[in-house]
Amino acid sequence: MEIYRVTFFGHRTLTSVTEVEKAVEEMATELLRQKEFVEFYVGRNGDYDVAVASAIRRAQKTVDRQNGALILALPYPVKDLEYYESYYDEIVFPLEEKTHFKAAITKRNRWLVEHCDLVIACVQKTSGGAEQALRYAQRLGKKVVNLGERLPRITL
Repeated sequence: MEIYRVTFFGHRTLTSVTEVEKAVEEMATELLRQKEFVEFYVGRNGDYDVAVASAIRRAQKTVDRQNGALILALPYPVKDLEYYESYYDEIVFPLEEKTHFKAAITKRNRWLVEHCDLVIACVQKTSGGAEQALRYAQRLGKKVVNLGERLPRITL
């Protein structure tokens, strides 16, 4: 079976959750229709990750096929893992070596980029972990869609 892997990176705070969810749902629906099997890798670190997970679940219901998996990629063990196990199809901890928690998210993000076919990002700022992951994906020549280019700018 051919597996197509998609990973997501975005800021903790979004300017338009509804617009992001709609765009991700449309892309996920199309991928589920086109590909033999799709693995969607998400984190759980902010608005973007939560919006993406919800959009993928809706896309899976729309397509009504069992050819996709929503996978939570965690940088380290967390409390309430049972709650996450009930929502996600699978939970992975991609880091093999012990890593200081401050560096673990960055290393997890690098692993996700290295093991994916497509990155769907929502990056608007020129700093932070999501921006670093997006730039890393571009350097590796990964296919990248940045939803942040379509949204109103984030102001802090």
